[in-house]
Amino acid sequence: MAMSNNDIYFRKAARSSTADAALGGARVRGPVIDQDGREIPQESLGSRFQGFRFDFGHSSANPFGNLTREQRLARLDTLAKLLDVAFVLPGTNIRYGVDGIVRLIPVVGDLIASAFSLWLVREARALGAPWHVTARMLANVALEGTVGMVPIAGDAFDVMFRANMRNMRLLRNWMEKQPR
Repeated sequence: MAMSNNDIYFRKAARSSTADAALGGARVRGPVIDQDGREIPQESLGSRFQGFRFDFGHSSANPFGNLTREQRLARLDTLAKLLDVAFVLPGTNIRYGVDGIVRLIPVVGDLIASAFSLWLVREARALGAPWHVTARMLANVALEGTVGMVPIAGDAFDVMFRANMRNMRLLRNWMEKQPR
Protein backbone atom coordinates (compact mmCIF):
# COMPACT_ATOMS: atom_id res chain seq x y z
CA MET A 1 0.00 0.00 0.00
CA ALA A 2 1.54 3.28 -1.10
CA MET A 3 1.16 6.35 1.10
CA SER A 4 1.30 9.85 -0.22
CA ASN A 5 2.83 12.84 1.54
CA ASN A 6 -0.66 14.09 2.36
CA ASP A 7 -1.49 10.86 4.23
CA ILE A 8 1.64 11.24 6.34
CA TYR A 9 0.89 14.90 7.04
CA PHE A 10 -2.66 14.22 8.17
CA ARG A 11 -1.57 11.25 10.29
CA LYS A 12 1.01 13.41 12.08
CA ALA A 13 -1.46 16.26 12.55
CA ALA A 14 -4.04 13.92 14.07
CA ARG A 15 -1.45 12.35 16.33
CA SER A 16 -0.13 15.69 17.61
CA SER A 17 -3.58 16.87 18.69
CA THR A 18 -4.14 13.69 20.73
CA ALA A 19 -0.60 13.91 22.09
CA ASP A 20 -1.21 17.48 23.26
CA ALA A 21 -4.26 16.31 25.16
CA ALA A 22 -2.49 13.26 26.61
CA LEU A 23 0.49 15.26 27.90
CA GLY A 24 -1.52 18.06 29.49
CA GLY A 25 -1.27 20.51 26.62
CA ALA A 26 2.52 20.22 26.26
CA ARG A 27 3.72 20.52 22.69
CA VAL A 28 5.04 17.21 21.39
CA ARG A 29 7.75 17.24 18.73
CA GLY A 30 7.28 13.71 17.47
CA PRO A 31 6.29 10.20 18.38
CA VAL A 32 7.57 8.49 21.53
CA ILE A 33 9.84 5.59 20.59
CA ASP A 34 10.75 2.69 22.89
CA GLN A 35 14.22 1.15 23.15
CA ASP A 36 13.48 -1.33 20.34
CA GLY A 37 12.49 1.43 17.92
CA ARG A 38 8.74 0.85 18.06
CA GLU A 39 6.35 3.78 18.29
CA ILE A 40 4.40 3.96 21.54
CA PRO A 41 0.80 5.16 21.10
CA GLN A 42 0.17 8.42 22.96
CA GLU A 43 -3.05 7.04 24.43
CA SER A 44 -1.09 4.38 26.33
CA LEU A 45 1.10 7.01 28.01
CA GLY A 46 -1.83 8.62 29.83
CA SER A 47 -0.92 11.12 32.55
CA ARG A 48 2.18 9.31 33.86
CA PHE A 49 4.61 11.91 32.51
CA GLN A 50 2.86 15.05 33.72
CA GLY A 51 4.66 15.23 37.07
CA PHE A 52 7.95 13.79 35.86
CA ARG A 53 11.08 15.88 36.47
CA PHE A 54 14.76 15.41 37.21
CA ASP A 55 16.05 16.33 40.67
CA PHE A 56 19.84 16.12 40.65
CA GLY A 57 20.24 17.97 43.93
CA HIS A 58 18.94 15.07 46.03
CA SER A 59 20.07 12.05 44.05
CA SER A 60 23.14 9.89 43.68
CA ALA A 61 23.99 11.89 40.52
CA ASN A 62 25.25 14.66 42.82
CA PRO A 63 28.45 13.27 44.41
CA PHE A 64 28.63 16.11 46.96
CA GLY A 65 24.92 16.17 47.78
CA ASN A 66 24.87 15.66 51.55
CA LEU A 67 28.52 16.07 52.54
CA THR A 68 29.85 18.57 55.04
CA ARG A 69 32.45 21.17 54.06
CA GLU A 70 35.19 19.10 55.70
CA GLN A 71 34.12 15.96 53.86
CA ARG A 72 34.00 17.83 50.55
CA LEU A 73 37.44 19.30 51.20
CA ALA A 74 38.84 15.85 52.09
CA ARG A 75 37.40 14.44 48.85
CA LEU A 76 38.93 17.25 46.80
CA ASP A 77 42.25 16.78 48.59
CA THR A 78 42.22 13.07 47.73
CA LEU A 79 41.47 13.86 44.10
CA ALA A 80 44.32 16.39 43.97
CA LYS A 81 46.73 13.82 45.39
CA LEU A 82 45.55 11.23 42.86
CA LEU A 83 46.08 13.70 40.04
CA ASP A 84 49.50 14.97 41.15
CA VAL A 85 51.39 12.69 43.57
CA ALA A 86 49.82 9.22 43.57
CA PHE A 87 52.83 7.29 42.24
CA VAL A 88 56.61 7.26 42.70
CA LEU A 89 58.99 6.89 39.77
CA PRO A 90 60.96 3.70 40.57
CA GLY A 91 64.53 4.31 41.65
CA THR A 92 63.91 8.01 42.32
CA ASN A 93 61.98 10.14 44.75
CA ILE A 94 59.98 11.82 41.96
CA ARG A 95 56.23 11.65 42.52
CA TYR A 96 53.71 11.93 39.70
CA GLY A 97 50.01 11.32 39.31
CA VAL A 98 47.30 10.49 36.83
CA ASP A 99 47.55 14.06 35.55
CA GLY A 100 51.16 13.47 34.45
CA ILE A 101 50.24 10.23 32.70
CA VAL A 102 47.22 11.66 30.88
CA ARG A 103 49.20 14.70 29.73
CA LEU A 104 51.55 12.39 27.82
CA ILE A 105 48.81 12.14 25.17
CA PRO A 106 49.40 15.14 22.89
CA VAL A 107 46.78 17.94 23.05
CA VAL A 108 43.81 15.76 24.10
CA GLY A 109 45.55 14.64 27.28
CA ASP A 110 46.38 18.24 28.18
CA LEU A 111 42.74 19.23 27.67
CA ILE A 112 41.44 16.34 29.78
CA ALA A 113 43.89 17.01 32.60
CA SER A 114 43.08 20.72 32.53
CA ALA A 115 39.38 19.87 32.74
CA PHE A 116 40.00 17.89 35.94
CA SER A 117 41.96 20.80 37.36
CA LEU A 118 39.20 23.24 36.42
CA TRP A 119 36.67 20.99 38.15
CA LEU A 120 38.66 21.37 41.36
CA VAL A 121 38.51 25.16 40.94
CA ARG A 122 34.76 24.96 40.36
CA GLU A 123 34.29 22.95 43.55
CA ALA A 124 36.42 25.47 45.46
CA ARG A 125 34.09 28.19 44.24
CA ALA A 126 31.10 26.09 45.32
CA LEU A 127 32.68 25.87 48.79
CA GLY A 128 32.63 29.67 48.91
CA ALA A 129 36.20 30.55 47.93
CA PRO A 130 36.43 34.25 47.00
CA TRP A 131 37.42 35.55 43.60
CA HIS A 132 41.05 36.26 44.52
CA VAL A 133 41.60 32.65 45.63
CA THR A 134 39.90 31.19 42.57
CA ALA A 135 41.79 33.62 40.33
CA ARG A 136 45.11 32.32 41.69
CA MET A 137 43.86 28.76 41.25
CA LEU A 138 42.88 29.50 37.65
CA ALA A 139 46.32 31.05 37.04
CA ASN A 140 47.96 27.82 38.28
CA VAL A 141 45.77 25.72 35.95
CA ALA A 142 46.44 28.05 33.02
CA LEU A 143 50.20 28.00 33.59
CA GLU A 144 50.30 24.21 33.86
CA GLY A 145 48.06 23.80 30.81
CA THR A 146 49.98 26.27 28.66
CA VAL A 147 53.48 25.05 29.50
CA GLY A 148 52.21 21.46 29.39
CA MET A 149 51.50 21.82 25.67
CA VAL A 150 55.26 21.89 24.99
CA PRO A 151 56.37 18.33 24.18
CA ILE A 152 58.58 16.54 26.75
CA ALA A 153 59.68 19.69 28.65
CA GLY A 154 56.04 20.53 29.32
CA ASP A 155 55.38 17.04 30.66
CA ALA A 156 58.32 17.36 33.04
CA PHE A 157 57.02 20.76 34.14
CA ASP A 158 53.58 19.25 34.82
CA VAL A 159 55.06 16.61 37.11
CA MET A 160 57.13 19.16 39.04
CA PHE A 161 54.67 22.09 39.20
CA ARG A 162 51.68 20.15 40.66
CA ALA A 163 48.97 22.75 40.10
CA ASN A 164 46.27 20.70 41.84
CA MET A 165 48.29 20.37 45.04
CA ARG A 166 49.06 24.11 44.93
CA ASN A 167 45.38 24.84 44.46
CA MET A 168 44.39 22.65 47.39
CA ARG A 169 46.97 24.44 49.54
CA LEU A 170 45.45 27.79 48.54
CA LEU A 171 41.95 26.52 49.33
CA ARG A 172 42.97 25.04 52.68
CA ASN A 173 44.79 28.23 53.72
CA TRP A 174 41.70 30.28 52.90
CA MET A 175 39.37 27.85 54.71
CA GLU A 176 41.52 27.82 57.86
CA LYS A 177 41.06 31.60 58.13
CA GLN A 178 37.26 31.30 57.94
CA PRO A 179 35.08 31.06 61.05
CA ARG A 180 33.49 27.67 61.49
